[in-house]
Amino acid sequence: MLSNLLRGARWLTTVTPPTTRRAALATAGLAVIGGTVAGPAVALGATPQDVGFRAPTAKELSVDYQAQPNFYYCGPAATRIALTASGRAPSQDDLAARLGTDVNGTDSAEDTTRVLNSLGRTDFYRTRSIPEDTASPAEMDRLQADVTRAVAREHPVVVNVIGTAVDAEGVAHSYAGGHYLTVVGYEDEGRTVKIADPADVNGDSSYWMSTINLANWVASRGYSG
Repeated sequence: MLSNLLRGARWLTTVTPPTTRRAALATAGLAVIGGTVAGPAVALGATPQDVGFRAPTAKELSVDYQAQPNFYYCGPAATRIALTASGRAPSQDDLAARLGTDVNGTDSAEDTTRVLNSLGRTDFYRTRSIPEDTASPAEMDRLQADVTRAVAREHPVVVNVIGTAVDAEGVAHSYAGGHYLTVVGYEDEGRTVKIADPADVNGDSSYWMSTINLANWVASRGYSG
């Protein structure tokens, strides 16, 4: 079932004016949850090895940023950014081959999960989906938990988004055809996350965003975390 939810279209980087439904959804998500996403977030995404582990209230990972060289390499670029946190820096062409990326993009978060685990020599990453057009409060909580758990353990999160979302500075970011991004940090126990955006639109490659807005941006897609 997860495979069916995450597949069906290939995600391309298409920059559009910030007028699509996601801007409204981001605001709606904030109203629905009322700022109630709470820590410690790790408990929601816990695995046996997480027992007794508590994530710090804020953390930012050091990564080697490299922008995508064309309109369809967002998947390879976002995956590469994540891998550099552990000292691995494969070429985007190598990652594209492993991900099955072509001019139509990269299939799904299942592919980024597979390659992150394979090249990172780990079984840490899992594929999560937010199948509806708007994230539920529980899905917002789970994303917060997954981000804090992953980043606290030195693993950036690769997310697949579509539409428009507004960052912490009020700037809208729009990808009507879908896009891959890398979450490389968080603060306030994961209520706000730092994004490394391989599209680097207008030099805006790094920005902060509420986890609520990010969850609604991911809605109908998935992430590796």
